[in-house]
Amino acid sequence: MVKDKVDVKLALKIIALVVFLGWLIRLLVFATIEIDGPSMEPTLTRGERILIEKFSYQISEPARFDIIVFQATEEKNYIKRIIGLPGEKIVMEDDQLYINDQPIREPFLTVQDYSFNFTNDFRLNNLPGRHHVIPEDYYLVLGDNRINSTDSRSLGLIAKQQIIGKASIRYWPLRQISFIE
Repeated sequence: MVKDKVDVKLALKIIALVVFLGWLIRLLVFATIEIDGPSMEPTLTRGERILIEKFSYQISEPARFDIIVFQATEEKNYIKRIIGLPGEKIVMEDDQLYINDQPIREPFLTVQDYSFNFTNDFRLNNLPGRHHVIPEDYYLVLGDNRINSTDSRSLGLIAKQQIIGKASIRYWPLRQISFIE
């Protein structure tokens, strides 16, 4: 009888520890989101669920073309792709991205046969904030669906402190489980 009480107490302690560790891992390392708009199509589509990895940007810097989730407003998080890094000058002209005056290929874009530009022309100094060069700890982000995306072109540059994490795994729908590149 005494042994049963000890086993129950031990089991409750173990369960509490597991729940606490799960909560801590979710708080510090991972988060999940559901895609609810068209801005990252066709890379990510409405209804897909993805795992966000929060830890890597604590020990390293975000990289060009990483897909990130960031806090856009107090109520809303957005998911976009990092295009411009600190210290860079960005120009988009005739659907060609230029970084520091060098053309950059965007292999993830699947531009259809449009009779107009997929990405409207812009220069970094025409965006909110009117920077000539991206400041330290700021990033320029764009959606993959450039025709239908609220991104740095209207929001301005994204501060590193706004970044929640990097999109890492698509886990829903099950038939499309994959790493996000």
